[in-house]
Amino acid sequence: MKSKTAYINGIIYTEYQRYEQHALLIDDDKVAGIVPQDAVPESYVTVDVEGATICPGLIDLQIYGTGQDLFSADLTKDSIARIEQQLLQQGCTAFNLTLATNTLDVFREAITVYKEAAPKVSMGLHLEGPFLNPIKRGAHPAELIKKASIGLLSDVLEGNEEWVTMMTIAPEVNDQECIDYLIERGILVSAGHSAATYKEATLAFDHGVRTVTHLWNAMSPLHHRDVGLPGAAFNHDEVCASIIADGVHVDFEAIRISKDMMGERLFLITDAVGACEKGIYKHVLNGDHFVLPDGTLSGSAMTMLGSVRNCVQKVGIPLDEALRMATLYPARLMDRHDIGNLNSGSIANVLFFDNEYQVKRVLFQGEQVV
Repeated sequence: MKSKTAYINGIIYTEYQRYEQHALLIDDDKVAGIVPQDAVPESYVTVDVEGATICPGLIDLQIYGTGQDLFSADLTKDSIARIEQQLLQQGCTAFNLTLATNTLDVFREAITVYKEAAPKVSMGLHLEGPFLNPIKRGAHPAELIKKASIGLLSDVLEGNEEWVTMMTIAPEVNDQECIDYLIERGILVSAGHSAATYKEATLAFDHGVRTVTHLWNAMSPLHHRDVGLPGAAFNHDEVCASIIADGVHVDFEAIRISKDMMGERLFLITDAVGACEKGIYKHVLNGDHFVLPDGTLSGSAMTMLGSVRNCVQKVGIPLDEALRMATLYPARLMDRHDIGNLNSGSIANVLFFDNEYQVKRVLFQGEQVV
């Protein structure tokens, strides 16, 4: 039997609307609508959320793991399942499971495991590398970075396009035919770990690269004689960029400037990893972020809801806009119109949180999981 639930006494945010004294209607696994509280149909069971903020489930397009789980170091279905469950507990109901630069054998194995796991929360794999610029490698091992070729790409991706949804490359060191190959297969191409000049980056944007990976980190700087990749992203009308709002990877003032320049084209990611003592990525928790054993800054320890909180409290972004940066804008970039909003007919992925940004309740496909 289908369940019909009306969530009342909350403040509802969806896309560009904010509702008070309204009810969110959930019919089985779909959103049925938002109506005044005194207009809830009799067939719905009401649930009082006691003043909580209600918004679409959060979406993270770049996360490698969480807690003690790092997918690249534990290529198993159980690892994926644990990561999914931990992210649901945090209010993240859709994500791109990410692998940093590794051997192509590891990438192939990861894709095989991912297909077998058939995850429900993860939307696909984001391969960050190995086709990067070694001079902007960050925590990526230099010896594993390669120049892309159609042969290498097809070796990993042929027949796996359904599972690989996103790839980060450095456009200035890879041929346009390789970028075209990815685009033709429906893979979202992002520029990152790149030393691209303004002209090189702009050319890549004009030829199909739609977004930038973790703006400011591991890329050419904004210099007054060549504004580089950040300047090209600022000046382009359509290209988007992700940003890590932990105050460590990017200073909060840089986030403020980026937001002023890019508006709706800027969206949030966590770039979060899990603690790991094996494999090529040994992530060590250093307070509120992770580093490699040599001290190199690696992934964050943020949650998506924590990122929203930082945008509001540290950057001064209004809550409704901070929520769009974590829901509507990444969904739009992924061409997903059934998530990232609470429109009638959308998948019932919903987050409820309190004034302290603590998760109170999470719905995934209409089922309460928190």
